[in-house]
Amino acid sequence: MTTAAQIEELKTLVESGKVLTDADALQTYGKDWTKQYTPAPSAIVFPKTTEQVQAIVRWANQHRIALVPSGGRTGLSAAAVAAHGEVVVSFDYMNRIVEFNEYDRTVVCQPGVVTKQLQLFAEEQGLYYPVDFASSGSSQIGGNIGTNAGGIKVIRYGMTRNWVAGLKVVTGSGELLELNRDLIKNATGYDLRQLFIGAEGTLGFVVEATMRLERAPKNLTAMVLGTPDFDSIMPVLHAFQGKLDLTAFEFFSDKCLDKILARGDVPAPFESRTPFYALLEFEALNEDVANGALATFEHCVEQGWVLDGVMSQSQQQLENLWKLREYISETISHFTPYKNDISVTVGQVPSFLRDIDDIVSANYPDFDVLWYGHIGDGNLHLNILKPEALGKEDFFARCAVVNKWVFEIVEKYNGSISAEHGVGMTKRDYLQYSRSEAEIACMKAIKAVFDPNGIMNPGKIFN
Repeated sequence: MTTAAQIEELKTLVESGKVLTDADALQTYGKDWTKQYTPAPSAIVFPKTTEQVQAIVRWANQHRIALVPSGGRTGLSAAAVAAHGEVVVSFDYMNRIVEFNEYDRTVVCQPGVVTKQLQLFAEEQGLYYPVDFASSGSSQIGGNIGTNAGGIKVIRYGMTRNWVAGLKVVTGSGELLELNRDLIKNATGYDLRQLFIGAEGTLGFVVEATMRLERAPKNLTAMVLGTPDFDSIMPVLHAFQGKLDLTAFEFFSDKCLDKILARGDVPAPFESRTPFYALLEFEALNEDVANGALATFEHCVEQGWVLDGVMSQSQQQLENLWKLREYISETISHFTPYKNDISVTVGQVPSFLRDIDDIVSANYPDFDVLWYGHIGDGNLHLNILKPEALGKEDFFARCAVVNKWVFEIVEKYNGSISAEHGVGMTKRDYLQYSRSEAEIACMKAIKAVFDPNGIMNPGKIFN
């Protein structure tokens, strides 16, 4: 824990009023969307410049005080949770779009720029920032980079790391590094930029990022298709990928749809109900593309893979269809879910899901189990909802038992225990199911280089 004298010293490093220690601030800024850990930071500090970030890191080194980065706090791995007296470094006031380069199609951002803010700025330039997810209205670019955020467009556009042209970072020793300098081609040894993407703030803090933009997609069109079982979704994916350049291919179960429709503000896609649903999106650049999509739909119906479906005919209908998928996470958050974000190669998804579902269903017959995810890139979201009568501690204790079984299956399939939400504290003790001892040793050695005193988000990714 920091002392009162150390907090007073910290206050001299930033503008007046930019260090908070009141209970409400500690509670708000000391947590993310996970519910397993109780936030307990010592203070919250709000830098406004790179120089202030450097000063904070040097102060922390001098006093051996741990720092935890805080962005939009929408993470699901407890990477931004301060549970052990750390000082939280919030980037809320480093939120400017600094520069736009129309020839390179790049935008220089401070880490506190909200994802939606960047998306809207790109639209104003007639361009597109394609990394998108349900929390885009509150997540921040620095956090996106720290977790290598994915989302709903990965099948077409890839993860956040595909869009980072350059970074400025303050390392754990307080040194400022400028990485890659926004170059497309740079063959001068190790690409240190990539080490900081997905590092969850354990090597240093991003203080500026240059993000690439893309041409804006035209006439985006969505289809929601009802399938008789999960196994039917994969041939549907294969059929549509053979005819269209998909921008998204998502899935969700009927139990997810039940929760969404219970909100009362999202219409059902069609009258009939099916066990699983696929949501796909593509650019209907001309009538031939739209006709090709309908012909593929009819083929899938003939094969028995699809029982019913709908294709958007307007922007409003497109948005309503997407709400069926994008509103799931927020809707079920009120049920205190146990969440697992796992992935395998796309072709292994059906047998992988079946193996996990068999174990979960057998061991938790009294729990609601909901499946949804980014099926087009092999990423599944397993959600177990807490019964109302069961206490939170007892619920998470019971769910923790299944972690070992689930991750043993992940290991069998050479998959990842965390596809897009990072490791943080929730997956830290299971890292060996996705990474070898040699890999983990290399990762620890890299951290020691950039953060010799171990002050940068300690206890995240590994102990």
